[in-house]
Amino acid sequence: MAENAATKQRGRPFPKGVSGNPAGKPVGTRHKATRAALALLEGEGEALTRKAVEMALAGDTTALRLCLERIAPPAKDRALDPKAVELPDLLPENLAAASAAVLRAVVAGKLTPLEGASLAGLIEGHRKTTELVDLENRLAAVEAAQQEKHK
Repeated sequence: MAENAATKQRGRPFPKGVSGNPAGKPVGTRHKATRAALALLEGEGEALTRKAVEMALAGDTTALRLCLERIAPPAKDRALDPKAVELPDLLPENLAAASAAVLRAVVAGKLTPLEGASLAGLIEGHRKTTELVDLENRLAAVEAAQQEKHK
């Protein structure tokens, strides 16, 4: 009994990685509070929308923002136009030129600053990966040379 109590932590009845409901909550299940709120609003959508529009037209900036976000929602991540920036082959010797091409595309307005930063981050990630592979290859060559010396 004492051994069992020592292995289980308070508030953690299941071993790490194992839950009491391995299947999890069914897809589309809503929280009790969400279901209650939707039940209260049922049938009132049109009246609430009309009221929000009236408030926006009367100068309520919060209502105005809400209405505008429904008409034209904020832009989400989108695929880049392949013609927006001409990148050289992403070889180690071309990475500085690739970064400069992204910067030129941002300055020319072909990419937004956020898109440019994202693309620059991808180029930087590629540079780090290339650098790591190069270092691993060089280390393997040094280790092989050391083993040849000691034979």
